[in-house]
Amino acid sequence: MTGSARRPNRACVVAALALLAAATPAAAQAQAQAPDRTGPDPLQRLRDRPVEDEVVYFLLPDRFANGDSANDRGGLAGDRLATGYDPTDPGFYHGGDLRGLTGRLDYIQGLGATALWIAPVFVNKVVQGPPGQESAAYHGYWITDFTRVDPHLGTNDDFRALVDAAHARGMKVYLDIVINHTADVVQYRECPDNNCGYRWKADYPYQRRGGPGGEPINDGFTGEPGDDFALLTRPDYAYSPWVPAGEETVKAPAWLNEVGLYHNRGNSAWHGESALDGDFSGLDDVMTEHPRVVQGFIDVYGSWIEDYGIDGFRIDTARHVNPEFWRAFVPAILERARAAGIPNFHIFGEVYGFEPAELARYTRVDGLPTVLDFAWQRAVQEATAGSLGPDRIARVIHADPVYEGGEATARRLPTFTGNHDMGRIGHLILKERPDISDAELLGRAALAHALLLLGRGVPVIYYGDEQGFTGDGDDRRARQDMFQTRTASYADDRRIGSAGGPFDVEADMYRRIADMTRVRAADARLRRGRVVVRAADQTPGILAISRLDDDGETLVVFNTSTAPRDVNIQVETGSAEWRALLGRCPARAAAPGSISVSAPALGYLVCVSERPA
Repeated sequence: MTGSARRPNRACVVAALALLAAATPAAAQAQAQAPDRTGPDPLQRLRDRPVEDEVVYFLLPDRFANGDSANDRGGLAGDRLATGYDPTDPGFYHGGDLRGLTGRLDYIQGLGATALWIAPVFVNKVVQGPPGQESAAYHGYWITDFTRVDPHLGTNDDFRALVDAAHARGMKVYLDIVINHTADVVQYRECPDNNCGYRWKADYPYQRRGGPGGEPINDGFTGEPGDDFALLTRPDYAYSPWVPAGEETVKAPAWLNEVGLYHNRGNSAWHGESALDGDFSGLDDVMTEHPRVVQGFIDVYGSWIEDYGIDGFRIDTARHVNPEFWRAFVPAILERARAAGIPNFHIFGEVYGFEPAELARYTRVDGLPTVLDFAWQRAVQEATAGSLGPDRIARVIHADPVYEGGEATARRLPTFTGNHDMGRIGHLILKERPDISDAELLGRAALAHALLLLGRGVPVIYYGDEQGFTGDGDDRRARQDMFQTRTASYADDRRIGSAGGPFDVEADMYRRIADMTRVRAADARLRRGRVVVRAADQTPGILAISRLDDDGETLVVFNTSTAPRDVNIQVETGSAEWRALLGRCPARAAAPGSISVSAPALGYLVCVSERPA
């Protein structure tokens, strides 16, 4: 890792805040309005904050803000296939960078976000793909150098300045990391078109070249975790791997340049063993069973904690790595974080599955502390975009005990409405209801975010949703520019609500989300309270949940139907007096254990009853 190892201190975060305020008048205004953080050791207070208290804002730096146009081409010369830069094409770099992000922290904090989740910032292979199908690594998931920031995004010092500036504001920084694969560098001699199908272990065992009856190699090697990997002397058991001239040392750390540290079995078939050992659409699949790989990734990612003081990792493609790797990696990383003074380091893995039992497996078997809650996303999507009732959300909550650690773990699962892979919630609504009015689209999108921010879990806001972005689908079609776009397919998107231009803090969705985050911040039960489902209609209608602790009850009522509803909701028998935190609530219970509320169409309300001191 370039730069000397050090932990950020109070002097550097204060200095970073001063520089940020001087650079952006809006930031200076936000600083003046920010809560007083002059108590003892504000950085440690941030690090001690429970993960349940966060509101996470997820963004791709290339698509967020351009603070330095000099790095748009990453220091490279030539056309877009050499530099990766083409702001008119959704598959190439558009110019956003870390300096631009640092200059917009006031905007993000004003929304109520307390943590940044940043797509990978590491050096990437600039362009990949067969002739005529090339695209660039603007997203950050084609890594070659795990120790440096990609020049398109800035420098390691720019990243340090970002983290220090965020910490000065009381905001955490989560870094998106990749372990399953690197960029596509390793090639196979048997496949000149670079499109090799997966070769299964039964057909191409490690101990034979050419199949079960072929040339004996790697005698005694089984390929199982804990095996003697010194016996793996030849990597050509399935294909004959090689590295093109000029790329022999392109990866860092240097051990990643050894072809024997990859599975080399061809592209994944996405089932069975290939889901773990196959190349991810051509990307080099790392042999994560190898002890050198395990320790290598612990060291490289541990250095990002120690050198920059980041607060968490989102793990890309976590389900495609063998469980034994995670059972070694996670405890080691958490220990590195604790040694750096970060006791609540948040690790959450991407497990692309929509059933709680499937997600929970990766907390119980693999040992991941938390995973992204795709089950919650799908249930919210169905309730707000489709014609189904909110009862699936209730079923997701009822399954919370299946996670390792039970309901306490479920309360730390990051939840979301859409993302950079599946598309935005606005698109998912329009996909089901293309002809709805602007008013209904705004109501449904706001309701989806209410279920996110006032429901269970740690909410993740996908950048641009607060500006009413919808997009045309998944992947690159959902990765719009926050700044003035030059991409035609982004410029013609339908918008949710009003927005006066880039970074408009008066945009309809921005103001509604900010209202919700203020309510969440004002009530600890909405973040950490025990969750009880009170009502869940099987058709569009009412979902009511209570959040409970020793001090009282907070009731959240959602109405997913297009008609107002008057309903009686079961509550604790001791919850007699009520006040409104959001919406209209009665002053008293209708009877012991029952409260009568009026929920507006596609609306939501939050009512609080606190026990006498």
